[in-house]
Amino acid sequence: MGRVAGRVVLAVVVAAVLLAPLGTGSVGPAAASAAADARSSAAVTAPSPRPSFVVVVMDDASLELVRSMRTLRALQRTGATYDNAFVVNSLCCPSRAATFTGQPPHLNGVRTNTSGGPGPDLGGWPAFRAHRGPQRSYNTALQRSGYRTAFLGKYLNEYEPGRTSTGARTPPPVVPGWDEFESISGEGYNGWGYYRTTTRGAGGPGLRLVHHPRPPESASRAVKDKAYVGTVTQQRATALARRLEKGAGSGTPYLLHVATYASHARIVPAWRNDPVFPAAFRDRPSSANPGGNCGPRRCSRLTLRDLAGYGDDPSDNRPSYLERGKVTRAPAWRRPIGRLSREAALVRYRDRARMVQSVDRTLRGLRRVIGPDTYLIVTSDNGFHLGQHGLNGGKGTPYDSDTRVPLVVTGPGVVAGRRSQYVSNIDLAPTIESLAGKSPARLRAGASFAASLADVDADGAAHTFFEHTQGPVRPGEPDADPGSGGRLDAIPSYVAVRSDRGLLVRLDLDKAPGRTDYAWELYRYRRPWEDTNVFKRQHDKPYVRQLKRQLLAWVDCRPTQCRRLTR
Repeated sequence: MGRVAGRVVLAVVVAAVLLAPLGTGSVGPAAASAAADARSSAAVTAPSPRPSFVVVVMDDASLELVRSMRTLRALQRTGATYDNAFVVNSLCCPSRAATFTGQPPHLNGVRTNTSGGPGPDLGGWPAFRAHRGPQRSYNTALQRSGYRTAFLGKYLNEYEPGRTSTGARTPPPVVPGWDEFESISGEGYNGWGYYRTTTRGAGGPGLRLVHHPRPPESASRAVKDKAYVGTVTQQRATALARRLEKGAGSGTPYLLHVATYASHARIVPAWRNDPVFPAAFRDRPSSANPGGNCGPRRCSRLTLRDLAGYGDDPSDNRPSYLERGKVTRAPAWRRPIGRLSREAALVRYRDRARMVQSVDRTLRGLRRVIGPDTYLIVTSDNGFHLGQHGLNGGKGTPYDSDTRVPLVVTGPGVVAGRRSQYVSNIDLAPTIESLAGKSPARLRAGASFAASLADVDADGAAHTFFEHTQGPVRPGEPDADPGSGGRLDAIPSYVAVRSDRGLLVRLDLDKAPGRTDYAWELYRYRRPWEDTNVFKRQHDKPYVRQLKRQLLAWVDCRPTQCRRLTR
């Protein structure tokens, strides 16, 4: 399919939206909502052959890291950049499950990173499998319609190789919906000494394990970098894309989903004094480059001023109770263990910028290999805070540092420029299905934003929602390490709604199962961060009452209602 044919995909999307029946006379709210839902889910009749897709999901890549990624910035200049891109849950595993299924945690069943209490399948791979996540994922839908599907990188928490009684490692179970599956085990957090699955050479329908051993500490920087998880991800992504592009040229479109470990903190240092955020050695400070490699900006020019809201006094962020129309102060929940010093925060920020250079090289390799009829979608599973909000390092909050993520799309018919429509990661699955010529599955709670790829001013969502379930830290939790703040369990459960008018959050301050203690926070974004909780002053204003109605409706919404609430 040439460039002209590729543009037909988006042209049909726009036509489906513009030509949707408008009716005559006045339209009631219910009818208008139904029409909007129908337009956002309009099927796309794609030409044959259909476009292919490469989706790159970074780990903990907050917005300030984009300025350190030369290739990603180049993609922004030629593609669609979504300034209001968010994730429905700012924690690794729930966010990734939401991306795969197009459903928020209360529908897909993955509420936390790990399984166990309360309930046997609260999160992680066990919950995803128990709730038939693989069967509901967007890659499975594409596979059924003739796409070849491939996965590479970090999959879901607790999806790990097993062990025999003698300690030998065994492959994890096959995940339905993938023709090629190269997951990298949890040791990938540390950068070295991990396992990779492959379908090649397995001798049947199962998986085979490939061991990537950790070099000795005495090995050269070049030898260590050859075994680095970011290097292997880059090489395997390029190789897979090159092979899949050949198949696309023969009429078999493909989906390649790449999930990097960068820029997540390590769990255990690979060697003595290894940094919390371990970059490839080629990107670390050296005699030849004392500052290290932070992309187009010198590392010394990265400062804490880049972190929106850093240093803001959190004392005016305490939540508020609302009982019988009376507002009172609720207990503050932001009580970090110790305090991340300015020096430590700056070191970690610069190390994170060095760490994402491996991702940028992956994007560079993919950009060289993929054809003009392949969409490249780059985003992150969540953002990251490094001392903002009176907290240490981490994620999981409803605030912009954690929920707002990069989202850049290039491909056939995409008009370059910035977009202001609100987009959630649960919108990715229906968008890709639409571009592939499929009607988005009815179980998707997200809505396609495909029309905005060709039309910067296309109608889109005006609200986005967040949800989080508090839980105790369990064995295997990767976000209770020092790099992530060590206080993931301190974040209370919450539901939140975000729009141009502000962010409204309902927190549950009672951690006991079966009990609730609701409190509220409201931020207007007079400054580009959550400066002051103004719930007490503005809780009774019409716009707040409307946000509250939408928030309460989201708590148990089903897919169709979820989609309508974003309009």
